[in-house]
Amino acid sequence: MVERDLPTLVADAVAAHLTVATAESLTGGMVAATLVQAAGASGMLLGGVIAYQNHIKTDILGVDPARLLSHGAVDAQVAVQMAEGICRLTGARVGISTTGVAGPEPHGGKPVGNVYIGVALDGAAQAYEYHFAGDRAHVRQQACDEALALLDQVVAAAREQKL
Repeated sequence: MVERDLPTLVADAVAAHLTVATAESLTGGMVAATLVQAAGASGMLLGGVIAYQNHIKTDILGVDPARLLSHGAVDAQVAVQMAEGICRLTGARVGISTTGVAGPEPHGGKPVGNVYIGVALDGAAQAYEYHFAGDRAHVRQQACDEALALLDQVVAAAREQKL
């Protein structure tokens, strides 16, 4: 699932004083649900928003509606704005967002498996683009796994730098 086991990821996030929140579209809460499987997750996970519909992305997370109209929800900048928005909303140091096309059909001109994961840390955010293969469940699981792997990288770096 992640480079290190989930309990270690959670314990290291707590030790690094990292708080985390999720803004999930494609994964529909899978990232947060996976994190809470580990004992101690309450020490780092503040909460999350399932922003499946665009009006939730704009009204709750602050995603630019013009960006959604011009580029659609499956977009790197939308992923960045979702990650930044969940940090603003919850006060988390780390925001993880997911947006993409799970299938079975392409959406908004984007192919099945096209996924963006946003990561915000202390006000700086970036997005990562993926092209996963498989059916709907497999695309969603791969996106969840990659989101957790990215979180693992943030936590590992924070532990090394004692952020």
